[in-house]
Amino acid sequence: MLLRAGLSSAAGDLPGLRGEKVLVANRGEIACRVFDTARSMGMKTVSIYSDVDQAAQHVKQSDEAINVGPAPSNESYLVIENVMSAIKSTGAKFVHPGYGFLSENAIFRQACEDNGVAFVGPPVRAIQAMGDKIESKQIAIDAGVNVIPGDQSIIKDADEAVKVSNEVGYPVMIKASAGGGGKGMRIAWNDEEAREGFRLSTDEAKASFDDDRIFIEKFIERPHHIEIQLLADGPEHNNVICFPERECSIQRRNQKVIEESPSTLLTPETRKEMATQAAMLARAVGYSSAGTVEFLCDEKQNFYFLEMNTRLQVEHPVTEEVSGVDLVKHMLEVAAGHPLPKDLVDACKNSPEGVVPYSGWSMEARVYAEDPFRSFLPSTGPLFSYQEPTTESIGKEGVKVRCDSGVVEGSDISMFYDPMISKLITRADTRLEAIDGLSAALDEYVIRGVSHNTPFCLDLCRNQAFRDGDTPTSFIDDHYPEGFDGVQLEAEEKSAVAIAMAAVANRRRDMLEGVPLAMEKVGYNDYERIENVIVTIGGHSGESFSVVVGDERDEAIVQKINDTNDGMEGEAETVSIGELDYDPNSYVTKFEVGGKERVIQMFGEDAEGLIKIQMGGAMMNIVVRSPDEFNLSTYMKEPPVIDTSRMLLAPMPGKLVSMAVEVGDEVELGQELCVVEAMKMQNVQRSERKGVIKAINVQVGASMKVDEAIIEFE
Repeated sequence: MLLRAGLSSAAGDLPGLRGEKVLVANRGEIACRVFDTARSMGMKTVSIYSDVDQAAQHVKQSDEAINVGPAPSNESYLVIENVMSAIKSTGAKFVHPGYGFLSENAIFRQACEDNGVAFVGPPVRAIQAMGDKIESKQIAIDAGVNVIPGDQSIIKDADEAVKVSNEVGYPVMIKASAGGGGKGMRIAWNDEEAREGFRLSTDEAKASFDDDRIFIEKFIERPHHIEIQLLADGPEHNNVICFPERECSIQRRNQKVIEESPSTLLTPETRKEMATQAAMLARAVGYSSAGTVEFLCDEKQNFYFLEMNTRLQVEHPVTEEVSGVDLVKHMLEVAAGHPLPKDLVDACKNSPEGVVPYSGWSMEARVYAEDPFRSFLPSTGPLFSYQEPTTESIGKEGVKVRCDSGVVEGSDISMFYDPMISKLITRADTRLEAIDGLSAALDEYVIRGVSHNTPFCLDLCRNQAFRDGDTPTSFIDDHYPEGFDGVQLEAEEKSAVAIAMAAVANRRRDMLEGVPLAMEKVGYNDYERIENVIVTIGGHSGESFSVVVGDERDEAIVQKINDTNDGMEGEAETVSIGELDYDPNSYVTKFEVGGKERVIQMFGEDAEGLIKIQMGGAMMNIVVRSPDEFNLSTYMKEPPVIDTSRMLLAPMPGKLVSMAVEVGDEVELGQELCVVEAMKMQNVQRSERKGVIKAINVQVGASMKVDEAIIEFE
């Protein structure tokens, strides 16, 4: 990961930074991100790692590295004594906590202070006050910040959760007081969901934060999740500057998927008022360093305080891209006792919108190792092949590409940590240009070895409501009520796939020198380029297209074959084609069809001639055949399908934390069977049928592989 172009990070003449060591008490991409800026400021870098992270990229990028324990985070990255030992042994004078892990742990912050180490973050009081959702809400009320109606008392049990939910009025949000990152949060629309939500939120909060306190507040329907990034230098200097808002409403299970800055929703007046209230809250707790105040905003511009994150946010790059400000640089400077730069403070004060001046639009997609075709379940394993897109590779004028990652080819995505692979960011003059740039970058992002969510992100970029800016937090539930079943290509796109694959087939034949030996032995000597091919999309029995590539290879005639495979459907279409950028050793093929560049990723070909490809996020199996081969294929039998309908299979690698049934139990459709924990998230597995439990194959507490049979039905 290279230093982001356009962000100034030089330390200049500021004392107390150059030559000093900064230890990042974190891992992965955020550690690499902090090292990037620290190095540019002349600082020395120290990483920490668990046993499974010894060869991780953040370790390789640091000047020193210290082991802090076994793989589980509660035995390594979360053990304050181990991290403090690493700080002392390396002589680090600064500690940047990143996000997650110990970043909002007041005890760790105090330990750093007690040992004379500069914590790159806010003071203890701010962390404690804003980390407690109940206390932070009261502070916000006292500071004059708009808040969501609700009950601030701690909920003792499920019965009280139901009682309070009825008093507040459904729908309600059940929230962990120490929560964050979507963990320990559930929406309840009735008493039954309130009981279950209390149980699951309590379990997640205990596992994630070692704090199972729960409270309940009103759930605002169809809100937008808007947040204000700020920088402060504490009561000593008394400067608080705010940045243009980030829209983070595209969420799945309260976990952000796509973020952008600015938002399409806010007016300049609302932006200024929101920034004013964010600054009021920061001053109320004597804040210093980077922080983010999150709001829920309805479509009438009414907004309510949600929480304050006392750390650097995952999505901070979109703010950096539209403002040109390196947030990590200023965090380090403030930690060294320096005030925020006067020109930056004055620019914010003089802005009619009350924020640091900004330009253009930036989008960010969180790229996760998860399977979008299997309810987004986490995927683990090594990255066999990995190629990040760049500004140069997508070649879109005015679009900048940035990829913040902590992996390279060969890196391992572990079951012990968050499954995020990277953050893919684009910046352009307009929102649609930034979206199209993000789509182009996702299209040629090569990730092999684990499942990932780039097809889903690409589908979001194609969605017209998203492109129009109609993005409430319910967006994914509204547009994917049955889950994600893949990108659905338009007819014109399918024709483009057929033409491109016909061109690839011909190019592959052109690359052969002479007749293949196997064909020569049987007397087949006529192996010239095939003018007419049949391209089938969706396997041997999918949609088929007849493609004729012209002699000059500057046009092609394409026509769809009807469903009975005995004639043509519609009119033949002549389409212009450009130069084919195909290399058999590359995963990415580019081809201009109908005046538009198409990007196709090649995943390989099996023994039966199925070529797996991706275009526009759509995953397809392609077969390219001659007309004779196609005609003969209509006589082939379909392969047998293995029946797993009488089994509950492990949807992801994880641990079985509870079993709700026994052998011999009769279960109903939708009944809870068990709970599987992965990446600290509790996933309830429900019965998809009525039946009787025949066998339970996994014991509670055991680790499981994906597709392992947990339960068998009679």
